[in-house]
Amino acid sequence: MAEERWHKEFEALRKIVLSTHLTEETKWGCACFTYNDGNVVLIHGFKEYCALLFFKGSLMQDPEGILVQQTANVQAGRQLRFTGLDEIKQQAKIIKAYIEEAIAIEKSGAKVAFKDTSDFPMAEEFLQKLDEHPALAEAFYALTPGRQRGYLLHFSSAKQAKTRESRVEKCMPQILAGKGLDD
Repeated sequence: MAEERWHKEFEALRKIVLSTHLTEETKWGCACFTYNDGNVVLIHGFKEYCALLFFKGSLMQDPEGILVQQTANVQAGRQLRFTGLDEIKQQAKIIKAYIEEAIAIEKSGAKVAFKDTSDFPMAEEFLQKLDEHPALAEAFYALTPGRQRGYLLHFSSAKQAKTRESRVEKCMPQILAGKGLDD
């Protein structure tokens, strides 16, 4: 479990974050730190590393060139990744400076400009189903933009048409029920 694997690292990161006077909460099973109810940074762990996730990291300057975009589809969040306690101790001042910049961004009210759902590729196989089934199209477009993007990414990430077709077929009942991919 990530919490056990990275316990010392989490504690060190938590100490640095709390020195900035953010409010600590638990969200998504992780320590999340907020400013006036706005999410600023989250501590989380993975198999290979633990990280600080900056919710509006794409707006940060990153003078050290150390912020990581998890995947090409992550629009706002950026991570500072660590593989050990010594690394955190050595970078403590830099980490705090990044947190302080994230707080300043949150205080400023700056917003990340997200791509519209229409900017995401739509698999031909899904377009065809939407044309064939008006109820499916109505249900899909009634979903939240995030749920729509989830399906679009899921369908278009398959390399073979057969796989895309299968994914669309499997997800049709869920879309018709008004649910997202992970609901």
